[in-house]
Amino acid sequence: MTPRKTSLSAIAVAPPMADPADVAAQVRAEFGLAGDFVSLVSERDQNFRLTTRDGPRFVVKVTSSLEESAVTDFQIEALLHLECEPSLPLPRVVRTIKGESSASIDVGGTACRLRVVEFVEGQPLVDLDVSPDLAGRFGNALATLDCALEGFSHPGQTPLLLWDMQRTGEVRHLLDFIADETLRNRVETVIDDFDVRIAPGMDNLRAQVIHSDANPENVLLCDGGIGFIDFGDMMRAPVVFEVAIAASYLRAADPLELVVPFVAAYHDTLPLQKGELRLLFDLVRARLATSITLLFWRLREREADDEYRNKLLATEKDAIAFLIALDELGRERFLAAFDQLLS
Repeated sequence: MTPRKTSLSAIAVAPPMADPADVAAQVRAEFGLAGDFVSLVSERDQNFRLTTRDGPRFVVKVTSSLEESAVTDFQIEALLHLECEPSLPLPRVVRTIKGESSASIDVGGTACRLRVVEFVEGQPLVDLDVSPDLAGRFGNALATLDCALEGFSHPGQTPLLLWDMQRTGEVRHLLDFIADETLRNRVETVIDDFDVRIAPGMDNLRAQVIHSDANPENVLLCDGGIGFIDFGDMMRAPVVFEVAIAASYLRAADPLELVVPFVAAYHDTLPLQKGELRLLFDLVRARLATSITLLFWRLREREADDEYRNKLLATEKDAIAFLIALDELGRERFLAAFDQLLS
């Protein structure tokens, strides 16, 4: 397996702190857009929702100076590539007055990339009571997105992110942040399972560029169908990782209630291989283990009033219960639910 560099730097610091007035002035000068700016919570970048005086809304992004230029270019080019898939509501890149896909802004003497995309109107799944039918529509839409990304490549498609499931083993050194010994041991067992069952054959799995963060805040129910936002964690990775990441957020009391229709619908549009499906139980647990570990690390590293810290508390509080439910269900019963797909 290819050695991978380990780093927490991509997510260990606060986003840029540009003066909103400076951002507004630069957006007006570079993009010709003006209106009301509202700050949005973000992990690595500084984001704003811009509502123009004549109605249209946009997302303005001041990119972290730690993000390599090639990675920013990758995200932009991927969105431009996805404009060929009109069936999905997606953020579209807004050009500058000069026709460029981004501009620059000075933040405390550091030049940061400044981007604008169209705001996608819709209801985030996190605000909805997700039914098995809606979970199926979600699976179909995510598969459609991945079909549109198939064949797309870019030099910046391998960003250094600890959220990258290919780096699951690297969160092991953060386990001490989990004070509860029973929970810490449970999470460590998941990482052990990943190292034994997934890691040895990971480089042989079918891979392409994927969204990599289809969580309920980034998936919208729109008038035109299911849409996706926030492509900041996009990368080249095994296709089945896309399915596992999304499935890890379908946290019903019955761990199969939403996951089964979601996976089945994804499979109907973009068929998963038998070997990929057989890894799904351990991959869903691996994503949950990462979410839980990084949650406790965040709780220790960030101040109590940190917006992103509090957002994680709200969105990941049920990850522990879902992991326990999956462990109680067990690998064999989980996979048995997909017998028809595996046959």
